[in-house]
Amino acid sequence: MYLPRITLITAAVLALAACSKQDAAAPQQNASAGAAASDAVIVKIGSANPLTGPFAHWGRDADNGVKLAAEEATAENLKLDGKPVKFEVVSEDDQADPKTATQVAQRFVDNKVAGVIGHLTSGAAIPASKIYSDAGIPMIAGSVTSPKFTEQGFKNTFRIIANDQQQGQALAKFAVGDLKRARIAIIDDRTTYGQGLADDFSKSVEAAGGKVVKREFTTNSATDFMAILTSIKGEKPDLVFYGGMDAQAGPMVKQMRKLGITADFMGADGVNTAEFGKLGGKDADGSYASSAGAPKENMPGFAAFNDKFKKRFNAEIQAYAPYTYDATRVMIEAMKRAGSADPAKYLPEVAKTKLQGVTGEIAFDPKGNIMNGTVSLYQLKNSKWESVAAPAKAAASAAQ
Repeated sequence: MYLPRITLITAAVLALAACSKQDAAAPQQNASAGAAASDAVIVKIGSANPLTGPFAHWGRDADNGVKLAAEEATAENLKLDGKPVKFEVVSEDDQADPKTATQVAQRFVDNKVAGVIGHLTSGAAIPASKIYSDAGIPMIAGSVTSPKFTEQGFKNTFRIIANDQQQGQALAKFAVGDLKRARIAIIDDRTTYGQGLADDFSKSVEAAGGKVVKREFTTNSATDFMAILTSIKGEKPDLVFYGGMDAQAGPMVKQMRKLGITADFMGADGVNTAEFGKLGGKDADGSYASSAGAPKENMPGFAAFNDKFKKRFNAEIQAYAPYTYDATRVMIEAMKRAGSADPAKYLPEVAKTKLQGVTGEIAFDPKGNIMNGTVSLYQLKNSKWESVAAPAKAAASAAQ
């Protein structure tokens, strides 16, 4: 009984000694791991979109495009300023509201983001862009189509999508020239995007030989359009154009049909969504819309991107994820060429971009517009948007 006890005591002492050595070594190991972690630089990229409200489906889609590009770049184990980096997406909800957008912009500046992808809407992006310009932070938009965005003279603003002047011209040419619709009524939602688009479309209709028989407006929160549609019905239009988003366009086309208005319905990229088909139901079938980019089937990298997007987010692409993904890649590639995430150092490289993206070739003119922008035209058939004309390259003058 005595020897076994001695053996047990000895074993216990040895075990305690081993634990003590391990405990002593642990702080050293943790310190080494902490030192390694501290060597990694967190590069923050701001992603500004409406993440709540009627346009949240657009915003989450765009935000996911940014996240996917940032995750892939982090996996490359890049070094900037001589240190390994991790890209962190800081997502903010601007609610597609100009005032909220400026608050988001100031938070990004205070948070020292290296760059911003967004904002989703023109009305939010334009006021926010002044804050980024003052702070010297690059801003690359994947969905902002108002020409005003790049007409402010800022050196930090870029877009990788065609603008509304180009969309208005393409839509008007198609409506008057191809569809032979001569009497056209126009409604807009009085936002920077909707009104600007409607203005450009109206000018282009007249230039193409058509006639604008009625011009009405609503808001981007309205749901009842019966009064303005009744007014329009009396003018007997053969096409009704809406400058605005799908949340209003869907109910609008239903109310048109309820009133017996048989005119074609047309919108631009704000209408070209799966959500419009859901909201408009069978009344939406036959509607026309544009996209400020190439058809998905013509995008050189869409098939591969679509596969990995679905795998990562378990969701279908709504609209702008390929563009925000490319915008993020443009930003990170500029950082790589500059060897730095310092905005002052990599901003000049953004302007020099020549990149084959998911959406096509990306290069910028002196104002920050994408060169050789493409506008595509679609018709909704059985709740699915189908290309109805070959994509047209935008005129160079329209992008200046």
